[in-house]
Amino acid sequence: MRIPGLEVKVDAQAIAWRATRHPGVDWAPLHLAEGAAGPRESAVLIRMAPGCGYPPHRHVGVEEVLVLAGGYRDARGEHRAGTYLRYEAGSEHAPVALGDPDLPAGPGNEACLLFASARDGVVNLGAGS
Repeated sequence: MRIPGLEVKVDAQAIAWRATRHPGVDWAPLHLAEGAAGPRESAVLIRMAPGCGYPPHRHVGVEEVLVLAGGYRDARGEHRAGTYLRYEAGSEHAPVALGDPDLPAGPGNEACLLFASARDGVVNLGAGS
């Protein structure tokens, strides 16, 4: 669902990003609550460089995403800034940021910036995840 009129200005350079094991993907934790078997719930900022993304994964619980800048594509289509998505428990996807990984990030080739809230973590699918 696209939220008409939603525009967010973010100084992504000022955020204390943490690298992930996935090239071009960084995150900044806002809230993490651990359970006995791993993550119970999380709220994070995610930055994916153009053309970069997460490998296929299945959501154990619900994940809610708000695209703050740029955009990404997955099996549901393209999702751009101002879009809210809800992935139900058991849903699968492999989000990849829009843009060209061979060009520098910037106007016309923006990194994708997301706010994501997830419950119960994910199950990585496929090799290299």
